[in-house]
This record gives sequence, structure tokens and C-alpha cells, in this order.
Amino acid sequence: MKLPITLASALALSLAACSEAPVAEAEAPAAQVVSDDILAAAVANEARPEAARALDESRKPAEVLAFLGLEQGDHAADLISGGGYWAEILAEAVGENGSVTALEPEQFYNEERWTALSATQPDIALERYRFEDFQSEADRFDFAVMNLVYHDLYWESEEFDVPRSEPSAYLATLYAAMKPGGVVGVIDHVANPGDTREAVEAYHRIDPAVVRADFERAGFVLEAESDMLANPDDDRTTSVFEPEIRGKTDRFVMKFVKPEASE
Repeated sequence: MKLPITLASALALSLAACSEAPVAEAEAPAAQVVSDDILAAAVANEARPEAARALDESRKPAEVLAFLGLEQGDHAADLISGGGYWAEILAEAVGENGSVTALEPEQFYNEERWTALSATQPDIALERYRFEDFQSEADRFDFAVMNLVYHDLYWESEEFDVPRSEPSAYLATLYAAMKPGGVVGVIDHVANPGDTREAVEAYHRIDPAVVRADFERAGFVLEAESDMLANPDDDRTTSVFEPEIRGKTDRFVMKFVKPEASE
């Protein structure tokens, strides 16, 4: 039996419309902040060396990472890694869909330490570079942490083969390396206001206002800061390496974010 022409035409048009209708894309699952339990387990990992575990009480790594908002699946960087303290914890925390890269200056590289770390955490990628020549591809990282080392960008040492460099150059590369929305956590020893390079040379400390200004000039936004590592009994006039203050310095924690690309 033939359908009437008008009915056949309507049916054809209806079928064509159905076939051309856009298929809704499945929404990507929302990123989830790493739970306190996972962070605690990453810190408690017995494979970590005793020397690293001894620093946990003063550094409060689980609390710091919770404050900074580390997320499952993050591609994370341990900046100026200093032997991988944070890289080792991050590797246990980001999950199987995440990754961790330790960026270590050649001048600070310790082969024995990194050989041991690669045996227990083979998935950590180590990238070595000259301290004064930091380079990286763009849009690599969701998260980065810089612990007690930002002040070193103002430091120079003939003994350790560290020439004078400009923090602005480092931060320009870091800004490009972070994905839009990416987080950079900075922890450092507090210095009293004054000449930045003199404070770094004498005490290995830095004024938090200098750090904030440097990052904001580079394009980052300060989203939050915490006093969880503060010590009001530290008068900030002693080198951080002096036995009476080592591990007990007044420290700041800042959370910087690279703004999302404008629509």
C-alpha cells in the first residue's frame, strides 16, 4: 500500500531531522580534590626515606596540599625539587591518571638520592636543567609546588656555580608551563622588609610582599594564603640554617592561580 504523498513527505522530513540532530556530548566528570585520607596515606608511605619523613612535622605536607587544592589526575610539578620530597608525596596522591615531574637544577642534583627515588617511584619524571636556564613546554601542568626555594631565584653563589639570574625570566616560563586555571603553591621563609638580595644572601629568606608582586607581574593571581606554617617567635634575623631556628622558621604559604583563558 502506498502512503499518500503528503504523509510520505512528512515522514521523510521527520526521519531526516532525526538523523541530523546533534548528538549531545558526554560531559567530562568534574575534577575531584584529593581526599584527606589519600593525602595522609601518601605522607605515611613507608617507602619514603627517614630523612624525608623527619621533615613532615614542620612542613605539614598533607595540610599544605589540601589547602592548595590538589586534584585527582593532576599533572603536577615539583619545582626546584631538592631531592624529590614533594614529588614522592605527589606521586602517591594524584592517582593513576595523574603524573609528576620533578624539575631539578643541575647545580643541586644528587645522583644517589635520585637513584634511590627512581627505584621506589619509577613514574616520577626527572628533568634536569641549569639553574639559570629554566625552560619548559607550554600548558603542561595543572599543579606545581615550590617549597622553600623561591628565594633562591635572588641568590647567586660562586661556590655552588649559581650565577645571578632574574626571577622574572623564571616566572615567565612557569606561567607559560601552567595550564589555564593551574595552581602554583609557594612556601618560603619570611624575611623582614628590606633589600631582597641582601636578605637572601644573609638569611635565605624573602619578604612575602616581594613574592606576591613578582607572581602578579607575571600574570598569576593570588587566590589564598595561609599562616599554617607561621612562627611568631621567629624574629626573622637569623639564617634559616642556624641550628636554633632550622625547621622552625616563620613561613608563608601562598596559592597562586593562572587565570582561565577569556571566553
